[in-house]
Amino acid sequence: MKAYAEMSKQELADEIIELRKEYKKFQEMDLHLDMSRGKPCREQLDLSMGMMDALNSEADLSCADGTDCRNYGVLTGIEEAKVLIGDMMENNPDNIIIFGNSSLNVMYDTIARAYTHGIMGNTPWCKLDKVKFVCPVPGYDRHFGITEYFGIEMIPVPMTPEGPEMDTVEKLITEDEAIKGIWCIPKYSNPTGYSYSDDTVRRLARLHPAAQDFRIFWDNAYGIHHLYEDREDYLVEILAECKRVGNPDMVYKFASTSKISFPGSGIAALATSPNNMEDILKQMKHQTIGHDKVNQLRHVRFFKDIHGMTEHMKKHADIIRPKFKVVLSTLENRLGGLGVGKWTNPNGGYFISFDSLDGCAKDIVDKAKKAGVIMTNAGATWPYGKDPHDSNIRIAPTYPNIEDLKIASELFTLCVRLVSAKKIYDEKFGE
Repeated sequence: MKAYAEMSKQELADEIIELRKEYKKFQEMDLHLDMSRGKPCREQLDLSMGMMDALNSEADLSCADGTDCRNYGVLTGIEEAKVLIGDMMENNPDNIIIFGNSSLNVMYDTIARAYTHGIMGNTPWCKLDKVKFVCPVPGYDRHFGITEYFGIEMIPVPMTPEGPEMDTVEKLITEDEAIKGIWCIPKYSNPTGYSYSDDTVRRLARLHPAAQDFRIFWDNAYGIHHLYEDREDYLVEILAECKRVGNPDMVYKFASTSKISFPGSGIAALATSPNNMEDILKQMKHQTIGHDKVNQLRHVRFFKDIHGMTEHMKKHADIIRPKFKVVLSTLENRLGGLGVGKWTNPNGGYFISFDSLDGCAKDIVDKAKKAGVIMTNAGATWPYGKDPHDSNIRIAPTYPNIEDLKIASELFTLCVRLVSAKKIYDEKFGE
């Protein structure tokens, strides 16, 4: 089909009429489909049900070192769990703290600790006139929610297929002492699916921040969440690179098993330098006597080792890969050549990022909702929910079943066409 921008007035008017007829048919279907969050589907959760049998009332709940997981203690997590998660995160178990079920909770606590007590002896952020964070965009709305909650000013920086636009990042962080951190999802980033290039990771490791207490908040949420065995993305390991170039304390690296085992009851972890660990544990010892060691042991007994975990993730990929293919093929078949949008084709993770024509995203999401498909709010992938281009939409294919996803994808592309055609018509031929 001819690109909308190349159509005559009559061609575009006829297209809009047909699209409106098609949209009305969808409205009459009384759909109730949710594509708003990147949640595992039921079949993915079923993969981990064997974990419920890994421990029972007859099980030995002692670790190899004799620790009784039913009791208090072991502030940084049991050794077996640190070994398993260390292999998953590509970090030394000695540099890892195991927390509860949520890495988002760990990130929140890390910001809160810096805010109230400072980092490694530096001034608490609450006592500073201004605190700022660099935020690659489009990015993760819950990251932005944490920093907004603490009143931290967020500075958007463009996200590219190689990672954050590093010339801008380096200039900002080098020149402004108020900038205390940068949010990063380095592999299969939310929502683009991009993974940082080797050069980007190395440039981040070599930053010379104006702020002594600057930290990279490295949320490696999708470290082993590949979709295709024959084209997996790989990262330079950031902590090792920082240590190698003389910046050992600059990174907090977060991960969890939330989209590996059960999102509501996985285990989260933080990997960082010994100096940062010492600083964190000073606070943690007043916060808790230790996290859920029984759950840590349950994960170890179920997965056994990193090989068991990676084999488990192949099963996840087999379930969600067809869903990505449905969405991507529908986008290509329904929108290809029309000049009304572009989208990413990730090798892993949980999302596809769609960019509409400027000024169309909110209308597209609103039309989809009115016809029964809930998408992530337009603007959510930007700080304060304000996308200056009103163009980015996050597509989350994992939760719906295939048949619902086909319908939702058809409706979404219809909404893109309808809103885009109307915009182009009004701009070219409107009175």
